[in-house]
Amino acid sequence: MTPNAAEPDPVAELEARLERCRDQVKALLKRLDSELLGQRDVTRSLALAVLAGGHVLLEGAPGLGKTTLVHALADALELEFRRVQFTPDLMPSDVLGSRVLHVAEDGSRRFEFEPGPIFTHVLLADEINRATPRTQSALLEAMQERQVTLHGTTRRLDDPFLVVATQNPLEMEGTYPLPEAQLDRFLFQLQLELPSERALVEVLSATTGVARASAPPTMRRADLLDARDLVRRLPAPSPVVELVARLVLATHPTSAEAPPEVRAHARFGASPRGGQSLLLAAKARALLDGRLHVTAEDVAALALPALRHRIAVNYEGEAAGARADDLVAAALAAAGQPRRAAR
Repeated sequence: MTPNAAEPDPVAELEARLERCRDQVKALLKRLDSELLGQRDVTRSLALAVLAGGHVLLEGAPGLGKTTLVHALADALELEFRRVQFTPDLMPSDVLGSRVLHVAEDGSRRFEFEPGPIFTHVLLADEINRATPRTQSALLEAMQERQVTLHGTTRRLDDPFLVVATQNPLEMEGTYPLPEAQLDRFLFQLQLELPSERALVEVLSATTGVARASAPPTMRRADLLDARDLVRRLPAPSPVVELVARLVLATHPTSAEAPPEVRAHARFGASPRGGQSLLLAAKARALLDGRLHVTAEDVAALALPALRHRIAVNYEGEAAGARADDLVAAALAAAGQPRRAAR
């Protein structure tokens, strides 16, 4: 009898997929680093958010390259890109779309739906806090359910769908702060800082000469969807999941897990969605590092961008100069301490 062919090893197949995905993401990071010089932490965090399937809020002064970064991300992933400049007079229909009356050659008339810029893969919501709350809320359903409901009809958005919103922290006049429900839908809030002198020299040299030729994509749409599937398949040990749960509870001033800083200076803390975002991002970080499991170090490394926008500082905290980053750090320290036996 002819011996049966050896059955494929599922572990070996998974490791091969992980290695291929890791190489593609490394190429993506190299591409992003070449577009946004001196902001490696930001480009890595953006890539992790894409792998985890989450949206990103970019905060930074004008001229730091936020739009360039998002456009480069879409090009590197070969995804459709749309940019919407948010202004006070922007209407929800300008983002979602509307019904338009069409007149046929025979004179008959009918309403047809004209999709708005939200029907894309990567949507850049530029200066999102300049639009009114009514227009800001137009993104809520799309960001959470990946669908848009208009005139009683629900339309699914293509996968992947990523919203990258920007806001300028310097000009607060004439802006509308994002409500908690909107902020909670962003996986990360990333802050772009002014580059160092060395990085600034590189930026000036690279952007004032002859335009570079466009580079080919580093990942295809199918590769990205496969990478997202791998992220969700990576196991998270029970101690790591428990750490995330303790950390989320430690951000709430009324929780027994909360440290003194949080109890004194926090108005409210992170939601369970914040814990989900942090755990998914930690899995993406493990994948990028070539590991088949998540560690507490992954959680600690991503706690700030995943939770800083989910904690509100109260009036006493603002008067004392407390920042959300400080409260996240305090909650992380409290959550990392081993629990004492009940007495």
